Amino acid sequence: MLTIALPKGRLGDRVYELLKKAGYACSAMEDIGRKLILEDEQANLRFLLVKPVDVAVYVEKGAADLGVAGKDILMEKEADVYEMLNLGFGRCHMAVAAREDYQEDFSRKLRVATKFENIARKHYAKQGRDIELIHLNGSIELAPVLGLSDVIVDIVETGTTLKENHLTVIDRFMSISARVIVNKASYRFKQDRIDEVVNRLKEIGNI
Repeated sequence: MLTIALPKGRLGDRVYELLKKAGYACSAMEDIGRKLILEDEQANLRFLLVKPVDVAVYVEKGAADLGVAGKDILMEKEADVYEMLNLGFGRCHMAVAAREDYQEDFSRKLRVATKFENIARKHYAKQGRDIELIHLNGSIELAPVLGLSDVIVDIVETGTTLKENHLTVIDRFMSISARVIVNKASYRFKQDRIDEVVNRLKEIGNI
């Protein structure tokens, strides 16, 4: 049985519709309810419905053979998986944002609020910039407004939330989109079927 980890929410719905068009439908998906594991023995498929941030973990640890995760998650988690396909949707950017009146002060550490600590650390390491990381899980835009941080590192899609809080993007440094990822051991033992799925997604999605 091929096990596919899908992120809950709109991204997962979009990925499932693509899989369905490619011929990998699961009848149990039509009546999900609160189930988190859905199996279709006839199609020899199993779907796991998990939080987007956890997809890479399920795939890396072998609980799923393949899955779909955002590039931001893969970079932050440093997931040891094969990245097989860029689906091209769920597009956004990783960016640095600050108050509109922000002035850089290189004489002290830069205070950076983010939930993407690894990404932020690597970004500023490339610049040789000394930083203090402040981990926040939500409402990150408040940090510079209240003086908790100088800047934030976060995903920017439309920029509306930033504008509403009088913040502006000062650096866009990573493009993000949904990627098909595969467990390395699974690829050794189920390569033919995994390649079949990936190639069908390429064809259906015109990728």
